[in-house]
Formats: sequence, structure tokens, C-alpha cells
Amino acid sequence: MRVIDEKHAEDVKVAIVAESFLPHFNGVTNSILKTLDHLRQTGQEAVVITPAGSLAGELSGHGVPKLYQGFKILTVPSMPLASYPEVRVAATSVARLRKMLARERVDVVHLASPFILGWQALRAAQELELPTVALYQTEVPSYAARYKMPWLTQRLWEHVRAIHTGADLTLVPSTFSYHQLESLGVPRLAISGRGVDTAQFTPRRRSEQFRQAVAPNDEVVIGYVGRLAAEKQVADLQALASLENTRLVIVGSGPLEDELRSLLPNAHFTGFLSGERLAEVMASLDIFVHPGASETFCQTIQEAMACGVPVVAVGRGGPLDLVDSSRTGWLYQPGNLSELRSRVSDLAYDDAKRLAFASAALSSVQDRSWHSIGEQLIGHYEHVRMARIRH
Repeated sequence: MRVIDEKHAEDVKVAIVAESFLPHFNGVTNSILKTLDHLRQTGQEAVVITPAGSLAGELSGHGVPKLYQGFKILTVPSMPLASYPEVRVAATSVARLRKMLARERVDVVHLASPFILGWQALRAAQELELPTVALYQTEVPSYAARYKMPWLTQRLWEHVRAIHTGADLTLVPSTFSYHQLESLGVPRLAISGRGVDTAQFTPRRRSEQFRQAVAPNDEVVIGYVGRLAAEKQVADLQALASLENTRLVIVGSGPLEDELRSLLPNAHFTGFLSGERLAEVMASLDIFVHPGASETFCQTIQEAMACGVPVVAVGRGGPLDLVDSSRTGWLYQPGNLSELRSRVSDLAYDDAKRLAFASAALSSVQDRSWHSIGEQLIGHYEHVRMARIRH
């Protein structure tokens, strides 16, 4: 049953199928919110389909919202992920999703980091002959080893291939992820990066009050921002613990928080931050570090650069596109913690170099607007929709 009407681009209605959404914050959620903001600004129609939150969260008023920017948020039954109970995974059926998509009369299905719910939604869309745009944002197979299940890695890659081979178009955020999926035999790939809010993330938010609180002796402030989970490899920052005249700041929350507090007893942990407070802390860093080797993009690197903070990151995945090594920061070989330490030391103890890298980092992200990314995405929606109509 084909449920595509002849509509102009401005009339397209999009169903965004999200493996995770508010109140759970991560890179995928942030991208979805930016997409919804742009769809609202440009007069598009949208609906979000996502796993329901926990009963406790719903009863306390801290569950999945009913609306965002005036768009309906529809939920499906879910269960907690055993290794990370804050994350909910869908427990629904293709038939249920097919009915939801048909009832909403959508024109395009946007699969945000599809894996479980996204796989089911892809099949539902195929049954309805609806075009699909899949956004590859999470390298789930690499998590298997981190969570002590290495035997699952190959099966998970096969699942990734099946999802993205079935989509009309897969958007990847980096050159690395493009080649990664291309090597799996996934067709119909295009690179689509991420914007950065340079009004929110700016050197002007640098806070001497925060710096005085965490580094009263004018130490060099080194910071990490992100989830405190195994795949982020935050424990690798132990390699920096003994650097003299430095202070490590850890921003974020997650299942490994207590363990990391024990491993890094001299670090300053802020807990989860967002909005202006996050931007203020990020702008107050001297060096940003990101040790996770499974990032398809790494939005926090762009945000740090927009704050005029040079970056030291692992040389794999998304950071390869974002960090111009020896100009805006340094990349180090995955797993080489002595190199991580030496790269951070290089910037920590050379003020002139650190300031030069900071200036270059700031300049490198000034033209990366969310508006242009949103316009590209709407163009992709229209492309797959018209391709289905023609065929």
C-alpha cells in the first residue's frame, strides 16, 4: 500500500523515529532537537516516535514529554537496558509502528541512529512503501567488547548492514563512518555533518569565577564532557592525573560515575550540565580531551572549538575530520596513553602554542551552522520522497 501524496517540499510531514529522546540527553537527542527546531522554523510537519520512559519518571513528571516545539511525541512500550538502566529500549511490534505511521499520514521516515526501534520502523515503512532516511550516529558494535560481550560484535555489524542497506538513504556524520559503512557494502551513502551553536558556545562565556573555584592556583584546566560510560573510555584520563600544575574537570553523568570518582580522586566532577552552564564550563577550559575511540562524530569537540578551546582526541572516527592535528589540537593513536599524556603536556606547558591552537580552533567552526545542516536534511527528505514517487 503506497501512502505518498504529491506534495510540495514545504508540505512534507516527517516521522522521526528515535531510539532515545528527552529526558535522556546525548548526541542523538541533541541532533533530533536541532532537526525539530529547524522543521518548526521552516513550517514543516513532524511527529516523533520513541520508547516510553520509566513508570517512575512518568509519574514524577520527568518522563518523555508529550510535545516538543508543538510536535507530537508518541511513545511505544519499552524496557530498561540491563547494562545501562537509564536507557530504555523499545518493546513493540512492526504492526504497531505500521499503524502509527499510517495514522499520522507521514511522507518520510527519519530513522535516528536506528538499531532496535529503528529496525522495526524501517520494516513498517517498507510495508507502507514510505521512503526512509537513516542517520548513522552510533557505532553500537564497538560497544560489545567494552561491555564484555565481544562475541556479539560481528552479529551487530551484520544488523547495522541490514538496517542501512534497507534505507533509501543513509547519512553519515564523518569520512571515517562513510568508509566504515561502505566497506560493509551499504549503498546510497552521503556525508552530513553537524552544526554548532556559536551563540551558545563562545569564548565570551569563560568564567573566572569557575576557574578560581576549580583551579585556585592558576592551574591549567583540562576537561572532558560526555557520558560516563564504558564506550567513552574516560578511565584513560588517569594518564593525566600526575601532570603538575593541572586540574582535570569531568562534566557528565552515567553508570561509571562512582567508579571514575575513585579512579580520579583529584578531578573535579560537575555532574550533568546543559545549556548556558555547560557552555560556561566548556569555555572555561584550557584544553579539551576526548578519549573515546568509537565516536562517529563527537559534537562536544565542535562545541569546545567554538569556545576557543584546543582539543586532544583519539585519532579514530569523527575526530579525524574535526581536529586538524598540529593546528587546532592533537590526535593520538588509539590506545596509546603515553601519547595522550605527551600531547596534553605539549599544550599545557606551552602557553603560546595553546593560545595559537585555540585561535585556530575557534576560526575552524565559525561557518558550521545548524541552519545549513537543516536545509540539507530537508533536501534529502525531498530527494527520497520524489524518487519513490517517480518509481
